[in-house]
Amino acid sequence: MSSIHFTTAQTDKDLLGIIELQKNNIAPHLTAEEIQSQGFLTVVHTLDDLRKMNDIEQHIICKDGDNVIAYTLAMTVHSKNDLPILFPMFEKFEKILYLDKPVSAFNYIIVGQACVDKQHRGQGILDKCYEVFKNNFDGRYDFAITEISCRNTRSLKAHQRIGFNEVFIYTAPDLEDWSVVIWEW
Repeated sequence: MSSIHFTTAQTDKDLLGIIELQKNNIAPHLTAEEIQSQGFLTVVHTLDDLRKMNDIEQHIICKDGDNVIAYTLAMTVHSKNDLPILFPMFEKFEKILYLDKPVSAFNYIIVGQACVDKQHRGQGILDKCYEVFKNNFDGRYDFAITEISCRNTRSLKAHQRIGFNEVFIYTAPDLEDWSVVIWEW
């Protein structure tokens, strides 16, 4: 019997499980081959960051028993000033047009990050996390939006498969190219 189940982050242990997955998948801790074949994360959140975000909208997690093995972080505009690394993204949302209006004119939810543990990839867990994410937030938000490093081809392909569409590409001050994608519900 499978012990894999999908839920929302409820406890500090859940949030610490997210942090552990982040640390294991952050680009500086991966080889160039892993980055190319498996994808990578660019931000490690603090426990306080995750708590603040989770207090507004709860993160979707997948657990195997008590261990967090996947997640999709939920972030709203209310977190805009909490994570300085994301300031450029929110600034872009003021300028990016979607359906002839700035993205910022919509009521959107941001996928703050998505990750699946290496040992559990290729089993449909990311798709199911996103299904739970959509079921949880559809009706309250117009769409989900996120940005993905253009170097992260695995993530770009996965998000395209799920239904995200690219609406904008930009180059950050550190010369990293980012694809802004929207999942219209």
